[in-house]
Amino acid sequence: MQPQIAKPSHLRRFGAGTASVLAAGWLCMALLGSTASPAAAQTAPPDSKPKAAAPQSVPGFWDPRRRPERPDLSRLSVIRFMTETDYPPFNFTGPDGNPAGFNVDLARLICEEIKVTCTIQMRRFETLVDAINSNRGDAIIASMAVTPQLRAKLDFSDPYYRAPARFVSRRDGVMAEVRPEYLEGKKVGAIAGSAHEAYLKTLFTDAQIVSFPNDDALRTALQRGDVDFIFGDAISLALWINGTDSGDCCAFSGGPFVESRYFGEGIGIGVRRGNDLLRQALNWAMFRLWEKGRYTDLWLRYFSVSPF
Repeated sequence: MQPQIAKPSHLRRFGAGTASVLAAGWLCMALLGSTASPAAAQTAPPDSKPKAAAPQSVPGFWDPRRRPERPDLSRLSVIRFMTETDYPPFNFTGPDGNPAGFNVDLARLICEEIKVTCTIQMRRFETLVDAINSNRGDAIIASMAVTPQLRAKLDFSDPYYRAPARFVSRRDGVMAEVRPEYLEGKKVGAIAGSAHEAYLKTLFTDAQIVSFPNDDALRTALQRGDVDFIFGDAISLALWINGTDSGDCCAFSGGPFVESRYFGEGIGIGVRRGNDLLRQALNWAMFRLWEKGRYTDLWLRYFSVSPF
């Protein structure tokens, strides 16, 4: 059964000490990415030699041909944002004791764009939906994955990021492109019971799929050479690749896979059902931030390996 409140799989809880170190480090990182087509659209043949990283840019989550109409912003006097307490780099307590992270900074940029007073309060993730529906806040910006179950409780803005899936190999085995026929006979690891494993079993039928109970076991198997590739959440894998735990062993192979049937609709800002004015204002403000390049600047500030 799917939980009522869903996080994308890249959001893992850390111990307090680890979270503090990660939060400090993530403030200095940059995320570089570009959109790519799923397996069916990848046409280049595999190459046995590792490829140098291509110039990268932040993927666009908004269609310039679908410009949102500017709502009557004069009807908004304040926005009370709520976010999670401890999920760096998206939400965490900063050195000054105030809320910090990608989601928090995005909320502040939205407020600047709308020119409205905003507050940001931190709460435990599992309390956020009840809090907004009891009028203790107006908008949830906490890396909340949009699901049919949550749509029954909240309305959502347009997605402001997505969590694609990607393959990772050791650095001496990087492929520029990954297609099902390229992985025939290859050992590919995935978390047992995950959407990533289901995707492999559906489309990569000639690969040898190896299941693992958790991320640590999955990644260790790749480091040891027990599998040729692993397949999973690209954001958590990007952070691992760039972190010390990977020992600089590994790199992405091929591009991202973004099929919503397996990997979700994306991450949106939740508002009370029927609050169309606020939802439209958020959509308008985020489009404007992207159009001006301010969203891109924010994205680049937090990560250094692209999940796209």
